[in-house]
Amino acid sequence: MGTARIATSNNTDMETAMSEHESAYALLMLAISESRSAYGLWTLVIVNSAVFIIFAFSFATPRTKRDWRSFGAFSAFLVALFTEMYGFPLTIYLLSGWLGTRYPEVDFLSHDAGHLLEVIFGWKGNPHFGPFHVASYVLIFAGFVLLARSWGILYEAQRRRELATSGPYAGVRHPQYLGFVLILSGFLLQWPTLVTLVMFPILLTMYVRLARREEREVAAEFGEEFASYAKRTPAFIPRLSTLFARSYGA
Repeated sequence: MGTARIATSNNTDMETAMSEHESAYALLMLAISESRSAYGLWTLVIVNSAVFIIFAFSFATPRTKRDWRSFGAFSAFLVALFTEMYGFPLTIYLLSGWLGTRYPEVDFLSHDAGHLLEVIFGWKGNPHFGPFHVASYVLIFAGFVLLARSWGILYEAQRRRELATSGPYAGVRHPQYLGFVLILSGFLLQWPTLVTLVMFPILLTMYVRLARREEREVAAEFGEEFASYAKRTPAFIPRLSTLFARSYGA
């Protein structure tokens, strides 16, 4: 009899938990079906995707098939991001049960609630001024600046058939890929989604493989000059000594 009571109690607890989960899910889906004010803005999806892709394209200037594959993956990341930001909140939809139960006071239909890191870590103010959002602005801005500065130096070096070693290339061997990673990281902090979280490591792997392939080609062309440059310059992460030296004009 005691065992039967315990089993009955456990079943009741499980049913209650499932009922709460289903109720939270149903309420969120009802809200989404009744209001489209924060989402369904497909014009904004197209405009924002186009602006950032064109802006990045103006600096990346893909030429080879490898370049186009890399840029295409970057563009797909941005489209997936803005689709959830303004079109349909797939991540919130899939996590609606947990989100509704864990944060019942939050209106996840509102656009502000899409800044999930601010919600999860309890930021009470405007999410656009939250720590993760501010950090995302810094990373995105730094990424585009790095792309812009790197492109001019690389273009001039290729025109002269020289090895690019000045400007950002004095700090890392692949500043353009680092710029892309900074931009992607910034958007992840600003608006994390399940799709972009899956895409991020895939893109990182792609950039590393592309960088290694490019280095083999450059090594074959420039030989000892590139070997010496590669020995003193890291691939992606600049040395702190280099950053401080550039900051103080050393």
